Amino acid sequence: MPSDRGAYGTGKGPIIPKSPNEALKPERVPDPPKRSKKARSQLVIFLNFVMTMAVAACLVGAGGFYYVMTTYSDPGPLETNTHFIVRDGAGVSAIADSLERNGIISDARVFRYVTPTYLEGGKTLKAGEYEIKAGASMKEIMEVLESGKSILYSVSMPEGLTVQQMMKRLMEDQILEGELPQEQPPEGSLRPDTYKFSRGTKRTEIMAQMRAAQERLIDQIWEKRDTDLPVKTKQEFVTLASIVEKETGKDDERAHVASVFINRLNRGMRLQSDPTILYGLFGGAGRPADRPIYRSDIDKETPYNTYHIKGLPPTPIANPGRAALEAVANPWRTRDLYFVADGTGGHVFAQTLDDHNANVRRWRQIRAERASSTPADELVDGQPDGADAERAPRNN
Repeated sequence: MPSDRGAYGTGKGPIIPKSPNEALKPERVPDPPKRSKKARSQLVIFLNFVMTMAVAACLVGAGGFYYVMTTYSDPGPLETNTHFIVRDGAGVSAIADSLERNGIISDARVFRYVTPTYLEGGKTLKAGEYEIKAGASMKEIMEVLESGKSILYSVSMPEGLTVQQMMKRLMEDQILEGELPQEQPPEGSLRPDTYKFSRGTKRTEIMAQMRAAQERLIDQIWEKRDTDLPVKTKQEFVTLASIVEKETGKDDERAHVASVFINRLNRGMRLQSDPTILYGLFGGAGRPADRPIYRSDIDKETPYNTYHIKGLPPTPIANPGRAALEAVANPWRTRDLYFVADGTGGHVFAQTLDDHNANVRRWRQIRAERASSTPADELVDGQPDGADAERAPRNN
């Protein structure tokens, strides 16, 4: 007996046969549900747009912030160490442009906009010349420029130079700027030392520093001087110290040389110092390097020639350093009245002219043994001997 399921298919109703044309027609799909009035609101559409743009802006902003801060902190393009100058009065924008132009940073805009966020509480990028390390990040560069630790140069002034010679050194320095005053400071008023400065420093600034330093030094040592000195003013004190400075460069014998001149002043003897002859002949320009001191120079009378004048010359003959000033302020207590070179770079001292003449003969023998090309009429290094020397008064 045939099954009902076979006749009616699934049992849900009879199967109605279709013609081939009807079988090929697409079936009708139900219409989608209608949107609610809220969904069709223009305000909702606008708010959806705004939210979408806000999210996009946040993503772009976050990406931009990450790029900017990464660029500011990452190593820069500089391949080797270099010097960079920040001009006085330059702002962050000008500095940023200059850094990019010199290949030190990759993006001036990043430096321009981020740097001010670090410069709070009155901090600034300071003028000066700085060394920028290879690969330095913008943040590291900002910290260097903000620190003010610019490159320092130096100019050295050895003891015994005259004011004119010191001014010449200042003018020859290629880093210092500006002119020097036409009127020179007094001889002996500039302190010999090494002076550090940054690019842009004026020559007049260094000279003012030298003068103030020498004044302080003289005042300091003058206050601690031996009260029995035959020099009564600071001017005389510096003058005698300048002579000691020019007579010897050995620290351990300056106070001994000073004692010779102190003893001579106390006994009314002429100082007979060769450097005073030179200053009288050549002034602050100094003796030419190839010019010896001749015995004939003794006869050339000048206000500084202590072979002729008694006492001290009218002004210092150089700028003495601390050691020479201290040697005069507190000289050794000796009875020596003479000294001459000993052949080792120092001097040998004597109380009497006879002993001194013997020391001079030994010095001349040393020079002869060294086959010295020194002219025969050149003065000895130290006090004169023979007829040129002054014997101490017998009543003293």
